[in-house]
Amino acid sequence: MYEFLIAPFADNEFMRRALTGIVILSFGAAPIGIFLMLRRMSLAGDVMAHAILPGAALGFLAAGLDLFAMTAGGLAAGVAVAIGAGVVARFTLLKEDASLAAFYLISLALGVTLISLKGSNVDLFRFLFGSVLALDNRTLVTIAAFTTVTLFALALIWRPLVLECVDPGFLRSVSGAGGFVHILFLILVVLNLVAAFHALGTLLAVGIMMLPAAAARFWTNDITRMTLLSVTAGIVSGAAGLLLSYHSSIPAGPAVILCAGLLYAISVLFGPSGGLRKRLSPGRHLEA
Repeated sequence: MYEFLIAPFADNEFMRRALTGIVILSFGAAPIGIFLMLRRMSLAGDVMAHAILPGAALGFLAAGLDLFAMTAGGLAAGVAVAIGAGVVARFTLLKEDASLAAFYLISLALGVTLISLKGSNVDLFRFLFGSVLALDNRTLVTIAAFTTVTLFALALIWRPLVLECVDPGFLRSVSGAGGFVHILFLILVVLNLVAAFHALGTLLAVGIMMLPAAAARFWTNDITRMTLLSVTAGIVSGAAGLLLSYHSSIPAGPAVILCAGLLYAISVLFGPSGGLRKRLSPGRHLEA
């Protein structure tokens, strides 16, 4: 048991760094995933994950695999796409889902094209699927900084975010803070996707955000417990995925997301709050 569960982390520094990165990511990304899900913006998270690709690619063209350049590029591109999609949806006849789909496709195609101008297939693979086993100190500090900002911001806007999940029109009717909260929340989404991009790439970054959140939804209706379960699911998925990758020699990023997907599947089947087993076996009715 020690050789299977503990030794890979005790004997290898790259495994400890990868686990540290996933744990820190889970504390920031999992609560964001909860609010994306409850506000029915899950696909928006996927769009934003791809939106950072052109910016990160421009940073790569300008400075190579420089952490600051790719982070700054990814943040700028993500915020620009969030604002652009919002403007198109608000001032044209196009609905928000169609607007987001258009920006998603353009961003993905533009990012892959930019990477191909300078990079190799290895570079493209790194951008799309990340390099969680190659996290260095600077990257871990960056991820920790983004997570800290996220937790402070969530503490500030927690109440209005919960209100919007329950009744989207209520906050707008009683306060003018709805627009500010929405924009700040979108910025937090971009921050966490950029942080996750360094570990899991643009294609999988949203996985550590949405799959633990979707799994937690099947176990409780209380948003605080849901958030704690989501963070726990993210950490468990990270540890299990890294062990799976270590022992079976499969890519670490996809292994982490596959383990999160397994937790989601178990939750869909057995979760007491709307899971299939609960719905198919509702229990006996009381008899007089």
